[in-house]
Amino acid sequence: MIEGWARNGLTKEDIAHNMGIGLTTLKEWCKKYPPISTALKNGKEVADIRMENALYERGLGGIHEVKKTFKLKHTYYDKQGRKCEKEELVTGTDEVYVPGDTTAQIFWLKNRKPEEWRDKREFENKVELESDGFLEALKGEVKDTFKEAGDIVET
Repeated sequence: MIEGWARNGLTKEDIAHNMGIGLTTLKEWCKKYPPISTALKNGKEVADIRMENALYERGLGGIHEVKKTFKLKHTYYDKQGRKCEKEELVTGTDEVYVPGDTTAQIFWLKNRKPEEWRDKREFENKVELESDGFLEALKGEVKDTFKEAGDIVET
């Protein structure tokens, strides 16, 4: 039952509640009784793998079979020759194209290739100042720029 609860996505707190114990007791039992810890681990792994596969499929898109209910109309004539219609609901399968989900694709790429797809890229920008002469020249350029703009520059 513990493995099944974990597979269904319940948290440790939920599982402890279902067992009628507290979370700290469950954690202690996991340390003390390896089969409990293994059941939790195995259940979570199955759920994680299923979710990964669903995310992957959602990102790819493709043709999927979908169950649909169709309304069929039967036309017939009764004994007096009057036209009659009868409706019937029939369930069948249909193939539907589902495009890839861009959110799933972005999520996948950001996690699988973070160096290329993360929002914030970190660049290492090193400027080596070998001499004070460089700094003095830079200060001079800044002063000249402000003087040309008519601003007052104090040193």
